[in-house]
Amino acid sequence: MASVALLGGSARAIAAEPRAAVERPGLVVGILVEGLDEDILRLLDAHLSPGGFKRLMSEGAVAGDIDYGTPLDPVAAAAMIYTGTSPAVNGIPAANVYQPSKHRSRPVLSDSSQMGNFTADLLSPAAIHVSTLGDEVRIDGNGPTYVYALAADPSRAIIMAGHAGNGAYWIDDINGRWASTTYYRDLPQSITLRNYNSPLDSRLDSVAWGPLFGTLQSYPDLTAATRQNGFSYNFPRNSRDRFRSFKVSAKGNEEVTDMATDLLHYQMLGQHQGIDMLSLGYTVAPYPYSLTPTPRAETLDAYIRLDRDIQKLMKAIDKRPGTDRTLIFVAGLPAPASSRPDEERWRLPSGEFSSRKARSLLNMYLMALHGNGEWVTGYHDRHFYLNHQLIKEQKLDISDVRAEAAQFLTRMSGVSNAYTIDDVMAARVGADPAALRRNTSVEHTGDIILEINPGWTAVDDLEGGPDHFSRLASTANPLIIWGAGVPPARIDEPVDARRIAPTVARLLRIRSPNAASLSPLRL
Repeated sequence: MASVALLGGSARAIAAEPRAAVERPGLVVGILVEGLDEDILRLLDAHLSPGGFKRLMSEGAVAGDIDYGTPLDPVAAAAMIYTGTSPAVNGIPAANVYQPSKHRSRPVLSDSSQMGNFTADLLSPAAIHVSTLGDEVRIDGNGPTYVYALAADPSRAIIMAGHAGNGAYWIDDINGRWASTTYYRDLPQSITLRNYNSPLDSRLDSVAWGPLFGTLQSYPDLTAATRQNGFSYNFPRNSRDRFRSFKVSAKGNEEVTDMATDLLHYQMLGQHQGIDMLSLGYTVAPYPYSLTPTPRAETLDAYIRLDRDIQKLMKAIDKRPGTDRTLIFVAGLPAPASSRPDEERWRLPSGEFSSRKARSLLNMYLMALHGNGEWVTGYHDRHFYLNHQLIKEQKLDISDVRAEAAQFLTRMSGVSNAYTIDDVMAARVGADPAALRRNTSVEHTGDIILEINPGWTAVDDLEGGPDHFSRLASTANPLIIWGAGVPPARIDEPVDARRIAPTVARLLRIRSPNAASLSPLRL
Protein backbone atom coordinates (compact mmCIF):
# COMPACT_ATOMS: atom_id res chain seq x y z
CA MET A 1 0.00 0.00 0.00
CA ALA A 2 1.38 3.42 -0.92
CA SER A 3 2.02 6.07 1.71
CA VAL A 4 -0.67 8.71 2.18
CA ALA A 5 0.13 12.43 2.62
CA LEU A 6 -1.57 13.89 5.69
CA LEU A 7 -1.38 17.47 6.99
CA GLY A 8 2.21 17.98 5.95
CA GLY A 9 3.33 14.63 7.33
CA SER A 10 3.00 11.11 5.98
CA ALA A 11 1.11 8.03 7.03
CA ARG A 12 2.52 4.58 6.45
CA ALA A 13 0.39 1.60 5.59
CA ILE A 14 -0.95 -0.49 8.44
CA ALA A 15 1.76 -2.98 9.31
CA ALA A 16 1.20 -6.41 7.87
CA GLU A 17 3.60 -8.19 10.24
CA PRO A 18 3.03 -8.56 13.99
CA ARG A 19 5.09 -6.17 16.12
CA ALA A 20 6.88 -6.85 19.36
CA ALA A 21 4.87 -5.85 22.42
CA VAL A 22 5.71 -2.45 23.89
CA GLU A 23 5.58 -1.41 27.53
CA ARG A 24 2.08 -0.65 28.76
CA PRO A 25 1.33 3.07 28.89
CA GLY A 26 1.18 4.75 32.27
CA LEU A 27 -1.40 7.23 31.02
CA VAL A 28 -4.25 7.09 28.52
CA VAL A 29 -5.84 10.34 27.39
CA GLY A 30 -9.23 10.25 25.69
CA ILE A 31 -10.30 13.39 23.81
CA LEU A 32 -13.83 13.72 22.44
CA VAL A 33 -14.43 16.75 20.20
CA GLU A 34 -17.98 17.70 19.28
CA GLY A 35 -18.19 18.64 15.60
CA LEU A 36 -14.60 17.67 14.69
CA ASP A 37 -14.22 17.33 10.90
CA GLU A 38 -11.02 16.16 9.22
CA ASP A 39 -11.73 18.23 6.11
CA ILE A 40 -11.53 21.43 8.16
CA LEU A 41 -8.29 20.27 9.78
CA ARG A 42 -6.85 19.79 6.30
CA LEU A 43 -8.14 23.18 5.20
CA LEU A 44 -6.38 24.82 8.16
CA ASP A 45 -3.09 22.95 7.72
CA ALA A 46 -1.05 26.17 7.36
CA HIS A 47 -2.44 27.49 10.66
CA LEU A 48 -1.93 24.37 12.77
CA SER A 49 0.89 24.19 15.29
CA PRO A 50 3.61 21.51 14.97
CA GLY A 51 2.78 20.01 18.36
CA GLY A 52 -1.01 19.76 18.13
CA PHE A 53 -3.18 18.01 15.57
CA LYS A 54 -0.28 17.84 13.09
CA ARG A 55 1.78 15.80 15.51
CA LEU A 56 -1.04 13.45 16.38
CA MET A 57 -2.13 12.91 12.77
CA SER A 58 1.32 12.53 11.25
CA GLU A 59 2.58 10.13 13.95
CA GLY A 60 -0.63 8.22 14.71
CA ALA A 61 -3.24 6.05 13.02
CA VAL A 62 -6.00 8.13 11.45
CA ALA A 63 -9.47 7.12 10.28
CA GLY A 64 -11.40 9.82 8.45
CA ASP A 65 -14.88 8.71 9.45
CA ILE A 66 -16.43 7.18 12.56
CA ASP A 67 -19.67 5.33 11.80
CA TYR A 68 -22.28 5.80 14.53
CA GLY A 69 -24.95 3.88 12.60
CA THR A 70 -27.66 6.56 12.70
CA PRO A 71 -27.63 10.24 13.71
CA LEU A 72 -26.95 10.57 17.45
CA ASP A 73 -26.48 13.55 19.71
CA PRO A 74 -23.00 14.10 21.21
CA VAL A 75 -23.89 12.49 24.56
CA ALA A 76 -25.17 9.26 23.00
CA ALA A 77 -22.14 9.18 20.68
CA ALA A 78 -19.78 9.61 23.65
CA ALA A 79 -21.50 6.71 25.43
CA MET A 80 -21.11 4.52 22.34
CA ILE A 81 -17.37 5.24 22.19
CA TYR A 82 -16.72 4.63 25.90
CA THR A 83 -18.94 1.53 26.27
CA GLY A 84 -18.30 -0.10 22.89
CA THR A 85 -22.01 -0.67 22.40
CA SER A 86 -25.16 1.11 21.23
CA PRO A 87 -28.00 2.87 23.10
CA ALA A 88 -30.21 -0.23 23.01
CA VAL A 89 -27.66 -1.84 25.34
CA ASN A 90 -25.86 0.99 27.13
CA GLY A 91 -29.08 2.88 27.96
CA ILE A 92 -27.93 6.33 26.79
CA PRO A 93 -29.96 7.41 23.69
CA ALA A 94 -29.57 11.18 24.15
CA ALA A 95 -28.64 13.90 26.62
CA ASN A 96 -32.28 14.28 27.68
CA VAL A 97 -35.08 11.72 27.85
CA TYR A 98 -38.82 11.97 28.43
CA GLN A 99 -40.69 10.81 31.54
CA PRO A 100 -44.25 9.95 30.44
CA SER A 101 -45.43 9.61 34.05
CA LYS A 102 -44.38 13.19 34.85
CA HIS A 103 -45.02 14.66 31.38
CA ARG A 104 -41.59 16.24 31.20
CA SER A 105 -38.05 15.60 30.02
CA ARG A 106 -35.00 15.21 32.24
CA PRO A 107 -31.24 14.67 31.83
CA VAL A 108 -30.62 11.01 31.05
CA LEU A 109 -28.09 10.86 33.91
CA SER A 110 -30.31 12.55 36.54
CA ASP A 111 -30.20 10.83 39.91
CA SER A 112 -32.09 12.30 42.86
CA SER A 113 -30.22 10.05 45.30
CA GLN A 114 -27.04 12.09 44.76
CA MET A 115 -26.09 15.66 45.61
CA GLY A 116 -24.02 18.17 43.69
CA ASN A 117 -20.64 19.64 44.57
CA PHE A 118 -20.62 23.33 43.52
CA THR A 119 -23.86 22.71 41.59
CA ALA A 120 -27.56 22.06 42.03
CA ASP A 121 -27.43 19.31 39.37
CA LEU A 122 -28.27 15.85 40.73
CA LEU A 123 -26.48 13.39 38.47
CA SER A 124 -24.67 10.06 38.44
CA PRO A 125 -23.56 7.34 35.98
CA ALA A 126 -26.25 4.93 37.27
CA ALA A 127 -28.20 5.13 33.98
CA ILE A 128 -25.25 3.68 32.05
CA HIS A 129 -26.22 0.01 31.95
CA VAL A 130 -22.78 -1.43 31.17
CA SER A 131 -19.11 -0.88 31.99
CA THR A 132 -17.00 1.80 30.32
CA LEU A 133 -13.37 2.23 29.34
CA GLY A 134 -12.83 4.28 32.48
CA ASP A 135 -14.27 1.46 34.59
CA GLU A 136 -12.00 -1.13 33.03
CA VAL A 137 -8.89 1.04 33.48
CA ARG A 138 -9.71 1.51 37.17
CA ILE A 139 -10.52 -2.17 37.71
CA ASP A 140 -7.26 -3.20 36.03
CA GLY A 141 -5.33 -0.99 38.46
CA ASN A 142 -7.15 -2.60 41.40
CA GLY A 143 -7.39 0.67 43.33
CA PRO A 144 -4.23 2.81 43.26
CA THR A 145 -4.81 4.27 39.78
CA TYR A 146 -6.79 7.37 38.86
CA VAL A 147 -9.54 7.98 36.30
CA TYR A 148 -10.68 11.58 35.84
CA ALA A 149 -12.84 13.30 33.22
CA LEU A 150 -13.28 17.00 32.39
CA ALA A 151 -15.80 18.63 30.07
CA ALA A 152 -17.91 21.76 29.96
CA ASP A 153 -20.95 19.47 29.75
CA PRO A 154 -21.83 17.24 32.75
CA SER A 155 -23.21 14.27 30.80
CA ARG A 156 -20.05 13.79 28.76
CA ALA A 157 -17.83 14.19 31.81
CA ILE A 158 -19.75 11.53 33.74
CA ILE A 159 -19.88 9.10 30.81
CA MET A 160 -16.12 9.40 30.33
CA ALA A 161 -15.43 8.88 34.05
CA GLY A 162 -17.81 5.92 34.23
CA HIS A 163 -19.04 4.07 37.31
CA ALA A 164 -15.65 3.36 38.87
CA GLY A 165 -13.90 6.63 38.02
CA ASN A 166 -12.42 8.85 40.70
CA GLY A 167 -14.14 11.97 39.46
CA ALA A 168 -16.03 13.78 36.71
CA TYR A 169 -15.96 17.58 36.60
CA TRP A 170 -17.84 20.13 34.52
CA ILE A 171 -18.64 23.86 34.41
CA ASP A 172 -21.94 24.68 36.09
CA ASP A 173 -24.46 26.59 33.96
CA ILE A 174 -25.55 28.86 36.82
CA ASN A 175 -22.46 29.78 38.85
CA GLY A 176 -19.59 28.91 36.48
CA ARG A 177 -17.81 26.79 39.11
CA TRP A 178 -16.12 23.50 38.35
CA ALA A 179 -18.77 21.10 39.61
CA SER A 180 -19.19 17.39 40.31
CA THR A 181 -21.54 14.93 41.98
CA THR A 182 -21.24 13.30 45.39
CA TYR A 183 -21.38 9.96 43.58
CA TYR A 184 -17.61 10.36 43.05
CA ARG A 185 -15.36 10.30 46.10
CA ASP A 186 -12.55 12.54 44.84
CA LEU A 187 -12.61 16.33 44.72
CA PRO A 188 -8.96 17.16 43.92
CA GLN A 189 -7.36 20.22 45.47
CA SER A 190 -6.77 21.70 42.00
CA ILE A 191 -10.56 21.82 41.44
CA THR A 192 -11.25 23.42 44.83
CA LEU A 193 -8.43 25.94 44.46
CA ARG A 194 -9.68 27.02 41.03
CA ASN A 195 -13.19 27.52 42.40
CA TYR A 196 -12.10 29.56 45.42
CA ASN A 197 -8.94 31.35 44.26
CA SER A 198 -9.72 31.94 40.58
CA PRO A 199 -13.45 31.40 39.99
CA LEU A 200 -14.69 31.84 36.45
CA ASP A 201 -17.30 34.33 37.66
CA SER A 202 -14.54 36.76 38.69
CA ARG A 203 -12.53 36.31 35.48
CA LEU A 204 -15.25 36.27 32.86
CA ASP A 205 -15.79 40.04 32.81
CA SER A 206 -12.40 40.44 31.14
CA VAL A 207 -12.73 37.47 28.75
CA ALA A 208 -13.43 38.18 25.08
CA TRP A 209 -13.42 35.90 22.07
CA GLY A 210 -12.28 37.30 18.77
CA PRO A 211 -10.00 36.03 15.98
CA LEU A 212 -6.79 34.52 17.40
CA PHE A 213 -4.63 36.47 14.93
CA GLY A 214 -6.49 39.73 15.41
CA THR A 215 -8.04 39.65 11.94
CA LEU A 216 -9.54 37.02 9.64
CA GLN A 217 -7.45 37.95 6.60
CA SER A 218 -5.51 34.67 6.50
CA TYR A 219 -8.46 32.40 7.29
CA PRO A 220 -9.44 30.31 4.24
CA ASP A 221 -12.78 30.15 2.45
CA LEU A 222 -14.31 33.29 3.97
CA THR A 223 -16.07 36.03 2.07
CA ALA A 224 -14.54 39.50 1.92
CA ALA A 225 -17.39 40.86 4.03
CA THR A 226 -16.83 38.23 6.73
CA ARG A 227 -13.11 38.97 6.84
CA GLN A 228 -13.78 42.67 7.15
CA ASN A 229 -16.47 42.43 9.81
CA GLY A 230 -14.76 39.83 11.98
CA PHE A 231 -16.46 38.72 15.19
CA SER A 232 -16.27 39.54 18.87
CA TYR A 233 -18.06 37.98 21.84
CA ASN A 234 -18.14 38.91 25.51
CA PHE A 235 -19.80 37.16 28.41
CA PRO A 236 -21.36 40.04 30.38
CA ARG A 237 -22.52 39.68 33.94
CA ASN A 238 -26.07 40.72 33.07
CA SER A 239 -26.51 37.89 30.52
CA ARG A 240 -28.73 35.02 31.65
CA ASP A 241 -26.75 32.67 29.39
CA ARG A 242 -23.35 33.97 30.45
CA PHE A 243 -21.84 30.64 31.44
CA ARG A 244 -23.77 28.58 28.90
CA SER A 245 -22.48 30.69 26.02
CA PHE A 246 -18.93 30.59 27.42
CA LYS A 247 -18.98 26.80 27.76
CA VAL A 248 -19.69 26.20 24.05
CA SER A 249 -17.15 28.78 22.86
CA ALA A 250 -13.47 28.36 22.04
CA LYS A 251 -12.74 30.03 25.38
CA GLY A 252 -14.58 27.21 27.12
CA ASN A 253 -12.15 24.75 25.53
CA GLU A 254 -9.25 26.74 26.96
CA GLU A 255 -10.76 26.50 30.44
CA VAL A 256 -10.99 22.70 30.10
CA THR A 257 -7.35 22.54 28.98
CA ASP A 258 -6.11 24.69 31.87
CA MET A 259 -7.94 22.46 34.33
CA ALA A 260 -6.54 19.36 32.61
CA THR A 261 -2.92 20.52 32.90
CA ASP A 262 -3.51 21.28 36.59
CA LEU A 263 -4.86 17.77 37.16
CA LEU A 264 -1.95 16.21 35.28
CA HIS A 265 0.52 18.05 37.50
CA TYR A 266 -1.09 17.94 40.94
CA GLN A 267 -2.49 14.40 40.70
CA MET A 268 0.74 13.11 39.11
CA LEU A 269 -1.23 11.26 36.45
CA GLY A 270 0.71 8.56 34.65
CA GLN A 271 3.22 8.26 37.46
CA HIS A 272 1.51 5.57 39.52
CA GLN A 273 1.68 1.79 39.43
CA GLY A 274 -0.72 0.77 36.67
CA ILE A 275 -2.58 2.99 34.19
CA ASP A 276 -4.15 6.38 34.89
CA MET A 277 -6.79 7.88 32.59
CA LEU A 278 -7.70 11.47 31.79
CA SER A 279 -10.64 12.13 29.47
CA LEU A 280 -11.47 15.53 28.02
CA GLY A 281 -14.51 16.91 26.23
CA TYR A 282 -14.20 19.78 23.74
CA THR A 283 -16.34 21.40 21.05
CA VAL A 284 -15.75 22.99 17.65
CA ALA A 285 -19.42 22.78 16.68
CA PRO A 286 -20.96 25.90 15.08
CA TYR A 287 -21.33 28.49 17.84
CA PRO A 288 -25.04 28.50 18.80
CA TYR A 289 -24.84 32.08 20.15
CA SER A 290 -23.37 33.45 16.91
CA LEU A 291 -24.60 36.81 15.69
CA THR A 292 -24.58 35.54 12.10
CA PRO A 293 -26.61 32.70 10.54
CA THR A 294 -23.48 30.86 9.37
CA PRO A 295 -20.70 31.19 11.98
CA ARG A 296 -17.93 29.87 9.74
CA ALA A 297 -15.32 32.34 10.96
CA GLU A 298 -16.00 31.39 14.58
CA THR A 299 -15.72 27.69 13.68
CA LEU A 300 -12.35 28.10 11.94
CA ASP A 301 -11.02 30.11 14.88
CA ALA A 302 -12.28 27.47 17.33
CA TYR A 303 -10.32 24.79 15.43
CA ILE A 304 -7.11 26.84 15.48
CA ARG A 305 -7.48 27.63 19.17
CA LEU A 306 -8.25 23.98 20.00
CA ASP A 307 -5.09 22.99 18.13
CA ARG A 308 -3.14 25.26 20.51
CA ASP A 309 -4.93 23.63 23.44
CA ILE A 310 -3.88 20.18 22.20
CA GLN A 311 -0.29 21.39 21.84
CA LYS A 312 -0.37 22.77 25.39
CA LEU A 313 -1.68 19.46 26.67
CA MET A 314 1.00 17.53 24.77
CA LYS A 315 3.74 19.75 26.23
CA ALA A 316 2.43 19.09 29.73
CA ILE A 317 2.46 15.34 29.07
CA ASP A 318 5.97 15.57 27.56
CA LYS A 319 7.26 16.89 30.89
CA ARG A 320 5.59 14.24 33.02
CA PRO A 321 4.86 11.31 32.62
CA GLY A 322 6.31 11.59 29.07
CA THR A 323 4.61 11.00 25.76
CA ASP A 324 6.60 7.78 25.38
CA ARG A 325 4.44 6.39 28.22
CA THR A 326 1.14 7.79 26.95
CA LEU A 327 -1.65 6.56 24.66
CA ILE A 328 -3.91 9.25 23.22
CA PHE A 329 -7.10 8.78 21.24
CA VAL A 330 -9.14 11.58 19.69
CA ALA A 331 -12.67 11.00 18.39
CA GLY A 332 -15.02 13.43 16.69
CA LEU A 333 -18.60 13.53 17.96
CA PRO A 334 -21.54 14.57 15.78
CA ALA A 335 -22.43 18.22 16.14
CA PRO A 336 -25.95 18.79 17.48
CA ALA A 337 -28.65 19.70 15.02
CA SER A 338 -28.96 23.43 14.48
CA SER A 339 -32.06 25.18 15.79
CA ARG A 340 -31.61 28.06 13.35
CA PRO A 341 -33.36 27.85 9.96
CA ASP A 342 -32.03 29.48 6.82
CA GLU A 343 -33.00 33.09 6.22
CA GLU A 344 -36.28 33.66 4.41
CA ARG A 345 -34.58 35.77 1.73
CA TRP A 346 -33.09 32.62 0.20
CA ARG A 347 -36.60 31.28 -0.43
CA LEU A 348 -35.68 27.68 0.38
CA PRO A 349 -38.55 25.24 1.00
CA SER A 350 -39.27 25.41 4.71
CA GLY A 351 -41.96 25.37 7.36
CA GLU A 352 -42.71 24.69 11.00
CA PHE A 353 -44.02 21.49 12.52
CA SER A 354 -45.85 22.39 15.72
CA SER A 355 -45.81 19.68 18.37
CA ARG A 356 -48.81 21.25 20.10
CA LYS A 357 -50.91 21.31 16.94
CA ALA A 358 -49.85 17.78 15.96
CA ARG A 359 -50.66 16.40 19.41
CA SER A 360 -54.09 18.03 19.39
CA LEU A 361 -54.96 16.78 15.91
CA LEU A 362 -53.68 13.28 16.65
CA ASN A 363 -55.69 13.12 19.86
CA MET A 364 -58.86 14.22 18.02
CA TYR A 365 -58.24 11.59 15.34
CA LEU A 366 -57.86 8.79 17.90
CA MET A 367 -60.97 10.01 19.75
CA ALA A 368 -62.91 9.79 16.50
CA LEU A 369 -61.75 6.18 16.15
CA HIS A 370 -61.95 4.97 19.75
CA GLY A 371 -63.94 7.43 21.86
CA ASN A 372 -63.15 10.28 24.23
CA GLY A 373 -59.96 10.36 26.27
CA GLU A 374 -56.42 11.66 26.41
CA TRP A 375 -54.88 9.29 23.89
CA VAL A 376 -51.61 11.22 23.50
CA THR A 377 -49.79 11.90 26.77
CA GLY A 378 -46.56 13.50 25.64
CA TYR A 379 -44.13 14.71 23.01
CA HIS A 380 -40.35 15.08 23.15
CA ASP A 381 -37.82 15.59 20.37
CA ARG A 382 -40.01 14.17 17.56
CA HIS A 383 -41.28 11.29 19.71
CA PHE A 384 -44.99 10.94 20.54
CA TYR A 385 -46.06 9.02 23.64
CA LEU A 386 -49.47 7.33 23.79
CA ASN A 387 -51.66 6.64 26.83
CA HIS A 388 -50.94 2.96 27.47
CA GLN A 389 -53.34 2.77 30.40
CA LEU A 390 -56.27 4.10 28.37
CA ILE A 391 -55.46 1.78 25.49
CA LYS A 392 -55.44 -1.14 27.90
CA GLU A 393 -58.72 -0.07 29.50
CA GLN A 394 -60.36 0.11 26.07
CA LYS A 395 -59.04 -3.41 25.34
CA LEU A 396 -57.25 -2.23 22.21
CA ASP A 397 -54.08 -3.65 20.72
CA ILE A 398 -51.35 -1.07 21.31
CA SER A 399 -49.53 -1.99 18.09
CA ASP A 400 -52.70 -1.26 16.12
CA VAL A 401 -53.14 2.13 17.80
CA ARG A 402 -49.51 2.99 17.15
CA ALA A 403 -49.94 2.10 13.47
CA GLU A 404 -53.05 4.29 13.24
CA ALA A 405 -51.23 7.20 14.86
CA ALA A 406 -48.17 6.83 12.61
CA GLN A 407 -50.34 6.69 9.49
CA PHE A 408 -52.12 9.89 10.54
CA LEU A 409 -48.91 11.77 11.39
CA THR A 410 -47.32 10.81 8.08
CA ARG A 411 -49.99 12.86 6.32
CA MET A 412 -49.06 16.06 8.21
CA SER A 413 -47.08 18.81 6.48
CA GLY A 414 -43.37 18.65 7.20
CA VAL A 415 -43.34 14.96 8.17
CA SER A 416 -41.32 12.80 5.81
CA ASN A 417 -41.87 9.60 7.78
CA ALA A 418 -43.38 8.27 10.99
CA TYR A 419 -42.23 4.97 12.51
CA THR A 420 -43.78 2.96 15.29
CA ILE A 421 -41.51 1.47 17.91
CA ASP A 422 -42.80 -1.93 16.78
CA ASP A 423 -41.48 -1.34 13.26
CA VAL A 424 -38.16 -0.08 14.61
CA MET A 425 -37.62 -3.11 16.85
CA ALA A 426 -38.59 -5.48 14.03
CA ALA A 427 -36.00 -3.72 11.82
CA ARG A 428 -38.61 -2.95 9.17
CA VAL A 429 -37.89 0.76 8.71
CA GLY A 430 -35.10 3.27 8.20
CA ALA A 431 -32.23 3.65 5.77
CA ASP A 432 -30.28 1.14 7.89
CA PRO A 433 -32.91 -0.83 9.86
CA ALA A 434 -30.38 -2.77 11.95
CA ALA A 435 -28.53 0.40 12.98
CA LEU A 436 -31.79 2.18 13.83
CA ARG A 437 -32.82 -0.73 16.02
CA ARG A 438 -29.57 -0.90 17.99
CA ASN A 439 -29.52 2.89 18.43
CA THR A 440 -33.03 2.89 19.91
CA SER A 441 -33.43 2.53 23.67
CA VAL A 442 -36.86 0.98 24.29
CA GLU A 443 -36.70 2.25 27.87
CA HIS A 444 -36.87 5.86 26.68
CA THR A 445 -38.30 5.94 23.18
CA GLY A 446 -41.77 7.11 22.22
CA ASP A 447 -44.50 5.06 20.55
CA ILE A 448 -44.11 6.94 17.26
CA ILE A 449 -40.91 8.55 15.99
CA LEU A 450 -41.01 11.23 13.32
CA GLU A 451 -38.64 12.24 10.57
CA ILE A 452 -38.99 15.91 9.67
CA ASN A 453 -38.39 17.21 6.15
CA PRO A 454 -34.97 18.85 5.71
CA GLY A 455 -35.38 22.61 5.93
CA TRP A 456 -38.33 22.34 8.31
CA THR A 457 -38.25 23.20 12.01
CA ALA A 458 -39.88 20.96 14.62
CA VAL A 459 -41.13 23.46 17.21
CA ASP A 460 -41.39 22.10 20.75
CA ASP A 461 -44.24 24.31 21.94
CA LEU A 462 -45.45 21.70 24.44
CA GLU A 463 -42.43 21.45 26.75
CA GLY A 464 -40.78 24.68 25.71
CA GLY A 465 -37.68 22.71 24.74
CA PRO A 466 -35.26 23.65 21.96
CA ASP A 467 -36.59 23.65 18.42
CA HIS A 468 -35.11 21.17 15.98
CA PHE A 469 -34.08 22.39 12.54
CA SER A 470 -33.86 19.39 10.21
CA ARG A 471 -30.73 19.10 8.13
CA LEU A 472 -29.11 15.86 7.03
CA ALA A 473 -25.57 15.33 8.35
CA SER A 474 -22.86 15.85 5.74
CA THR A 475 -19.63 15.77 7.76
CA ALA A 476 -17.37 12.92 8.81
CA ASN A 477 -15.95 12.62 12.33
CA PRO A 478 -12.33 11.41 12.46
CA LEU A 479 -10.55 9.06 14.83
CA ILE A 480 -6.87 9.42 15.81
CA ILE A 481 -4.95 6.87 17.88
CA TRP A 482 -1.43 7.87 18.92
CA GLY A 483 1.25 6.23 21.07
CA ALA A 484 1.63 2.76 22.59
CA GLY A 485 3.65 1.60 19.60
CA VAL A 486 0.91 2.40 17.08
CA PRO A 487 2.62 3.20 13.76
CA PRO A 488 1.44 5.99 11.45
CA ALA A 489 -1.39 4.64 9.33
CA ARG A 490 -4.35 5.70 7.27
CA ILE A 491 -7.65 3.84 7.64
CA ASP A 492 -9.80 4.64 4.63
CA GLU A 493 -12.93 2.69 5.54
CA PRO A 494 -15.42 4.08 8.09
CA VAL A 495 -14.72 2.75 11.58
CA ASP A 496 -17.68 1.47 13.56
CA ALA A 497 -17.79 3.56 16.76
CA ARG A 498 -18.30 0.37 18.77
CA ARG A 499 -14.79 -0.79 17.83
CA ILE A 500 -13.01 2.14 19.48
CA ALA A 501 -13.27 0.95 23.09
CA PRO A 502 -12.04 -2.59 22.28
CA THR A 503 -9.17 -1.09 20.28
CA VAL A 504 -8.04 1.14 23.14
CA ALA A 505 -8.45 -1.74 25.60
CA ARG A 506 -6.30 -3.98 23.40
CA LEU A 507 -3.53 -1.38 23.23
CA LEU A 508 -3.65 -1.02 27.03
CA ARG A 509 -3.81 -4.81 27.43
CA ILE A 510 -6.88 -4.62 29.66
CA ARG A 511 -10.40 -6.05 29.35
CA SER A 512 -12.83 -4.43 26.95
CA PRO A 513 -16.01 -2.93 28.43
CA ASN A 514 -18.35 -5.80 29.28
CA ALA A 515 -20.90 -5.13 26.50
CA ALA A 516 -18.37 -4.54 23.72
CA SER A 517 -18.84 -7.31 21.17
CA LEU A 518 -16.97 -6.11 18.07
CA SER A 519 -13.33 -6.90 17.40
CA PRO A 520 -10.65 -4.23 17.88
CA LEU A 521 -8.85 -2.57 15.00
CA ARG A 522 -5.54 -4.25 14.20
CA LEU A 523 -3.09 -1.34 14.29
